[in-house]
Amino acid sequence: MPHPRIDVVVLTMNDRPVQEAAAQATLLAQSDVDIRVVVVGNGCRPEVVPSGALTVCLPENVGIPGGRNAGADALRQAGDPADWLFFLDNDASFPCPDVLARLVAEAEQHPEAAWVQPRLTGPDDSTTPRRWVPRLRASDPGRPGRVTSMTEGIVMVRRDAFDAVGGWESSLFLYHEGADLAWRLYAAGWSGWYAAGIRMHHPLSTPARHALYHRLAARNRIWIAYRNLPAALIPLYLSVWTTITLLRAVRGGGLGETLRGMREGWTTRRTQPRRPMSWRTVYRLTAAGRPPIV
Repeated sequence: MPHPRIDVVVLTMNDRPVQEAAAQATLLAQSDVDIRVVVVGNGCRPEVVPSGALTVCLPENVGIPGGRNAGADALRQAGDPADWLFFLDNDASFPCPDVLARLVAEAEQHPEAAWVQPRLTGPDDSTTPRRWVPRLRASDPGRPGRVTSMTEGIVMVRRDAFDAVGGWESSLFLYHEGADLAWRLYAAGWSGWYAAGIRMHHPLSTPARHALYHRLAARNRIWIAYRNLPAALIPLYLSVWTTITLLRAVRGGGLGETLRGMREGWTTRRTQPRRPMSWRTVYRLTAAGRPPIV
């Protein structure tokens, strides 16, 4: 029986060569799957590339979703694209050689799921920050189930579903592109699955360490609401989100950048195309545990 074929996209800015080499070693050690790898240099020429891998050298940093799209496009153009796309952060690692094979097996057990999300932990194999659990009830990260969001940097997606909805939204540049893609996949009739029994490792860090985080995260929340939600839900969603976000910013810092991002998002929202989801999709998201108001 032939092994499942998986196309793997790794995005780099040559900023962590030691971690990249270690991550790629665990990728190449995956068993019972046939993988094809593309390493995308986001504004650079990749320096750490596995033998036989494709490379894409983007002349400038187009952002994370745009870079990942470039990798997926290159794999398609190379011919005979695989049924599965796996997006891998360049500092994430596979703790076991059967991770990819098990993710495909989970996906085959849940044919309604466009994406399958492993449980992401720190290198200790147990610590899972709340933001890495793709559902509202995050107190038990070991509980599998249907989900409505994704952790963008470590996720397996069906190629046909990904292509059908247009891939990642590159204009977001950074942050919340997973929420946008998940909503569009739900709108197309798919769902997502959290395979909590399958672990991936990632350094423990916070996105707030990046200077752009507060502004772009705020801007993009407004953009994805405008892009995807029925008109009646936009004020409700933004009201709930604004209250939560401002409270967090007051306690944790970044209030000024958050306010600037909110202003930018609202004044430029009409640059984003509107493709509001149906009320049936709203119901499906709600039934899956996350109504699109939080």
